[in-house]
Amino acid sequence: MRIYENPKLVVCMVYVIAMFMVSMDGTIVNVILPVIGQEFNVIPSATSGINIGYLVSLAVFLPISGWLGDRYGTKKIFLLALGVFTLASLLCGFATNLETLTLFRALQGAGGGLLTPVGMAILFRTFSQKERMKVSRTLVLPIAFAPAIGPVVGGFFAEQLSWSWAFYINIPFGIIAFLIGLLFLKEHKEPSAGRLDLTGFLLSAAGLSMVMYALSTGPSKGWSSPVIMYTGLIGFILVCLFVWRELRVKEPMLDLSLLSDKLFRSLGLISLLSQAALMGMLFIFPLMYQNAMNASALDSGLATFPEALGLMVASRMIPWTFKKLNGQQVICLGLLGTALIFVLISIVGPTANPWSLRLLLFSVGICLGHAVIAVQSSIFTNITSASMGRATTLFNVQNRFGSAVGVAVLASVLGALGTSEVARNGIEQSNLESYQYALLGSSVFLVIGLTISLRLKKEDFKSILPSQKSTEIPKTEPVRMSK
Repeated sequence: MRIYENPKLVVCMVYVIAMFMVSMDGTIVNVILPVIGQEFNVIPSATSGINIGYLVSLAVFLPISGWLGDRYGTKKIFLLALGVFTLASLLCGFATNLETLTLFRALQGAGGGLLTPVGMAILFRTFSQKERMKVSRTLVLPIAFAPAIGPVVGGFFAEQLSWSWAFYINIPFGIIAFLIGLLFLKEHKEPSAGRLDLTGFLLSAAGLSMVMYALSTGPSKGWSSPVIMYTGLIGFILVCLFVWRELRVKEPMLDLSLLSDKLFRSLGLISLLSQAALMGMLFIFPLMYQNAMNASALDSGLATFPEALGLMVASRMIPWTFKKLNGQQVICLGLLGTALIFVLISIVGPTANPWSLRLLLFSVGICLGHAVIAVQSSIFTNITSASMGRATTLFNVQNRFGSAVGVAVLASVLGALGTSEVARNGIEQSNLESYQYALLGSSVFLVIGLTISLRLKKEDFKSILPSQKSTEIPKTEPVRMSK
């Protein structure tokens, strides 16, 4: 069977490749920042702008992505975003100083901000509600697997090759996804896209970028810093004005009325909190492992890698799990299990046997993987095709905000408790308790998500309960590129 004869396969291939590239980029850069600082001869704190520029640019372009896809076509905007992201990756690798790297990183954020929600809109328009359980098993790979493998790849490049390869690795994947999408993706426009809400866009661009800046730099500069306080406060006011306008304008850029649907609202909050917990853990645990065990960046990446393997196992287990449990039960048990494992990791700390920690992180992947897949396959149940672009945009804005909040809150816990202490012999050593309390904070996010999931009902998930036949992915012939 030729690839163009199976449009659903094309969409899955392009989406997984593109999203894997973007998701991995979010964590691969964290590991190489010290190496970049040494090469450019700047202090470690100065390298934070590399990520801040990316996050701010991402916050600017995320809200408008849904309207752009509906207005000009999802294929066109998706390929444009993919091209920008890939080109920016090449430019980042070629950067010779901190200023140009920060600029190109911001360009990368613009591509990433457009890419994720538009790609998800294409995906969920292609598959019916009953098919989304199968496709959500695929979604786990780029959304949850890639952030876990990022530190391993980044650590390897930092130690064996060059930090530039952390950006060059995106180029072949970007080219492959672009060519497949260009040749085989189908265009989709929404006649009811309407005019651009320019005022809403300006309010969201200024407000979300300022809030994102405050969240990402507050832990390092201190929340009492005038720059952080005023930036965060003004950004919060602008976001409130943005919400007020979007609820009243006839053609909103970000359709907040979608939150009136209980299932979409509840699962969106659960996803936000899960992202906060996962990204917070992936931020704290490597720091604890390196500082308390004197491990290398590559070693800490390998220590967290079993979490990604657990996610892969969960994606294979989910059809069997849904035969035994309903969607609400899968989410509840997944969140509860992950929270308990986070508590265990915080108690045993890096003093435990390395294989015990790897087993715990593997279990995190299995538990959280079940919850993530159940949420992904259920959240758009009541969303129409016409509203899909706006819904995926809102969903991705929530997730990005959750990731920033998770890292900001746990980094603030570290800052408040201190990451080092002076022992009785007068030698400074790592303050293990601060890392343990921060990891406990990750479990708090999951407990809040659990309380929300307990308020859902079994009936909310009836439309996605798979039959025995629907849980099997149909076999296809080997894919051959058409000449």
